[in-house]
Amino acid sequence: MKKFTFLLLLCQAMLFAQKPIFTSAKIKAATVYFNSAEMMQTASVLLPKGTSEIVINNVADFLNENTVKIGAPANVTVLSVQFTNDYVSEYAIDDNNPAIKKVRDSIRIVEKEIQKINIEKVSYSKSIEILDKNQQISGVNSGLNVAELIKMIDYYKSKRTELSYYFNVLDEKVEKLNEKLSRLNTKLEINTQKEDKSSKGKLVLQVMNEVAANVDFDINYITPNASWSPFYDLRANSISEPIDMMYKAQVAQTTGVDWKKIKLTLSSGNPNQNNQAPILNPWFLKYQNNDNGIGYGRKKEFDSVTVLAKGMMMDKSLQSSSVSNYTTIVENQLNISFDIDIPYDILSNGKSHSVALKAIKLPATYKYYAAPRVEKEAFLLAEISDYAKFNLLQGEANIIFEGLYVGKTYINPNQTSDTLSLSMGRDKKIVLKREKVADKSGTKFLSSKKEQTFTFD
Repeated sequence: MKKFTFLLLLCQAMLFAQKPIFTSAKIKAATVYFNSAEMMQTASVLLPKGTSEIVINNVADFLNENTVKIGAPANVTVLSVQFTNDYVSEYAIDDNNPAIKKVRDSIRIVEKEIQKINIEKVSYSKSIEILDKNQQISGVNSGLNVAELIKMIDYYKSKRTELSYYFNVLDEKVEKLNEKLSRLNTKLEINTQKEDKSSKGKLVLQVMNEVAANVDFDINYITPNASWSPFYDLRANSISEPIDMMYKAQVAQTTGVDWKKIKLTLSSGNPNQNNQAPILNPWFLKYQNNDNGIGYGRKKEFDSVTVLAKGMMMDKSLQSSSVSNYTTIVENQLNISFDIDIPYDILSNGKSHSVALKAIKLPATYKYYAAPRVEKEAFLLAEISDYAKFNLLQGEANIIFEGLYVGKTYINPNQTSDTLSLSMGRDKKIVLKREKVADKSGTKFLSSKKEQTFTFD
């Protein structure tokens, strides 16, 4: 008997050990690239000693599994990590969720009450059955006189009515409890859907712990469902003042996880591109044989080019405003990043969120430019010299000149010129004409050649 009890307890312990431990990851920071994002999350788990399976909810719906990094204390060994958005288990619902736990407790109470009433109904039903049988026996007993028979009928009628009444009352109670149970099951289903609605992504970890303790995990991974793009607001009050430029970003994400009060970093890097350095092989050129059968061989080898990059540099020369005080622009060897100290909320709905990065005073010189053959209007250009120090990226810009919205322009800092020209719009006050000068245009014939001259004012 003792051996049997020990084996039973051992089997129960093994079954308990196999039950996965559920927890939810919390988002604390995100680095957003032009076409992806690195998400940094944390998860806390109370781990027993030994080997455990942990299911971490609330991670991105889709992620690059090769980029998953799990940080754990020294006494915890992460044996394996698996990503899934279709986790199936008999324990798939987190019983520690307060809303789900409350509903499940209520369901258990109602089910016990229904079970208790059903037992009472059986008792009343058996009593009625015995009473009916006893009435039949008494009815055939010829030893009863009329007075005793009337007394027996009255007792039977009263008792039968009483038992039937209580039986019907219990029936009504069971019916109401079943309605309540149905509502609770519906509520449980809704709460379960709410739990799953946060995100479908899950990380399944196999870990080994040396001692039972509460363990904090750091979770990092790359997800493709986020992006940002730079854009600008350019304000110029007059051609004698510098341009007030507001450096902005449009950020959107559909990771399945709402970003609430997170530290946000925007980067111009691309973690998804191939980072294998190319190898430039020799290129061999040779002439093919001509009609005379004479062949010539030639070999040309091209050398690779090495570009020395600057080290990390932080630009502190920009004039700052209240927005600028919360953004640090860092230019390193491979990209530009914007570290924002203000906590941001960006929901997983795909809608663009405008994020102010930096307010900059751009010293500019102005000039008019015209190309009458293409456009018969003059354009006001603002020229920015030494623009590299402002860490500009390609993007659209809204132009507000002298308090009026003029339209949009495009900033392209990826050019070879050391001066950046920004088109501030058309000046309607300047009228252009392009006319052909007849006496300076014409055609001349020189032996076998024809020369045409076009002259315009």
